[in-house]
Amino acid sequence: MKSNNLLKITGLHVSVGDKEILHGVDLTVNSDETHVLMGPNGTGKSTLGYAITGNPAYTVTEGDIVFGGESIVDMPVNERAKKGIFLSFQNPLEVPGVTLSSFIRSALEQKTKTRLRFWDFKKKLAETMKLLDMDESYSDRDLNVGFSGGEKKKAEILQMLMLEPKLAILDETDSGLDVDAVRTVSQGVKLYRERVHGSLLIITHSTRILEALTVDAAHVMENGVIVKNGGAELAEKINEKGFSAI
Repeated sequence: MKSNNLLKITGLHVSVGDKEILHGVDLTVNSDETHVLMGPNGTGKSTLGYAITGNPAYTVTEGDIVFGGESIVDMPVNERAKKGIFLSFQNPLEVPGVTLSSFIRSALEQKTKTRLRFWDFKKKLAETMKLLDMDESYSDRDLNVGFSGGEKKKAEILQMLMLEPKLAILDETDSGLDVDAVRTVSQGVKLYRERVHGSLLIITHSTRILEALTVDAAHVMENGVIVKNGGAELAEKINEKGFSAI
C-alpha cells in the first residue's frame, strides 16, 4: 500500500558551523495537508525550513528527510526545488538585473524541463497577478528591488501559485504586513490549497495568516525540538493564551 506521506523527517539534527540548532526533530506532513509550526523566536523554526530546502549553510549531522518516498538529505537545493519544494523567505532577497517575470518563467522551465510559450506564460502570469491584486507592471521590475514588504510577500505568493509546488514552506510570511496585505496574502495561500492541493508548512509565531485556512495539524517547537503536536485547536489555544499555556 502506497504511503500518503509527502514529507517525513526523522531524528533530524542540524548545525550551523559548530553550533547545533535542531536536536532531533520528527515531523510528518501528508499530501494535501496544512501544518503550522509555531514557537517563540529563536527556537529553530526557520532552521527546519532551510534544512528541508537544502540551504548549504545548514548541515544535517544526523537523521533523515524523506520527500515523496526518497531521501533528499544529500540533494542540492535546485534538485529539491525541481521535485516540488518551495520556500517563502521571511525577508525576500532583492535580485537586480532579473525581472520578476523572467525569474518565474526560468523557474517554471527548469521544473517542467520544457520551453514555455511566451504568450501563454504572460497570460497565466497576468491572471494570477490579478488574483493577488498586483499591478502588472511589477512583472517587468527587477525581482524585489524597490518593493515594499507587502509587495515582496505578494511576489513570493505569486511565484508559489505559478510554480504549483507539492510542498510550500512559508516562513513568517505575514511578518511586518498590514491588515490588508495579510488578507491578500492569505487569499493567495488559500487559492494555492484549493487549486493545487499542495501541502503547506506554515512557520509562524502568530496566527493571522491562518484565519482563511483549514489547519490539519499544529506543532510547537522549543529549543530545537518539537515539544507538542495537535490539531487546529492547539494553534487556537496559543493564539488566545500564548505559549505559556502549553
